[in-house]
Amino acid sequence: MNNSVGNTARLLGAGLRALLVLTVICGVIYPLAVTGIAQVAFGDQANGSEIKDKSGQVVGSSLIGQTYNLPKNDPNDAEEAAKPDLKWFQPRPSNGLGSNSVNQQYSLILSGATNKAGDNPDLVKLVTDAKDAVIADNSTATYEVKPSDVPADAVTSSGSGLDPNISPEYATLQVHRVAEQNGLDVRQVEKLVKDNTTGRTLGFMGEPRVNVLELNTALKALTKS
Repeated sequence: MNNSVGNTARLLGAGLRALLVLTVICGVIYPLAVTGIAQVAFGDQANGSEIKDKSGQVVGSSLIGQTYNLPKNDPNDAEEAAKPDLKWFQPRPSNGLGSNSVNQQYSLILSGATNKAGDNPDLVKLVTDAKDAVIADNSTATYEVKPSDVPADAVTSSGSGLDPNISPEYATLQVHRVAEQNGLDVRQVEKLVKDNTTGRTLGFMGEPRVNVLELNTALKALTKS
């Protein structure tokens, strides 16, 4: 009987010591080591790929698209369509897998593609309406946008619905409108687009792109300088 109790006590002690050691290794040392390596080697990515404005304030992540809309007349009216604030460069349309009733800051509760077929009437109407809006919004007294000028990313959402980038063609199409709305010279805004255009990854992967948040952050700094 005493041997049985002694063996049980030794087993419990060994188990508790193993638990303590593994807790320290796996729950403290390993997370701290991984966090430290991430901060040293990949600090920007580890912290969420944050974008900061001229004052150092975080304005968002370079990985997630944002909208640039005017405030609604009635914030509680879910049926009222948001209108774009035309002084900013506009991103791709955002379409996802459902409306969000949890966090009203975002219109989508889940990111993802609409999964509508190319001949789906709803999708055709969305694209047609978006194209008409792009032409109307970006045509100025000195610059006329033609239907053939509108790139595909200006009227379609990405696979995630939250793409932070647009094509250089779509950014360039918006230059005259942004310049007029902000009282800037067109060449100044064209330079902003050029400076914020990223080429293909490793020179051959993907397509050239412009991060809308980075571009609008640079635009904000220019208008306040």
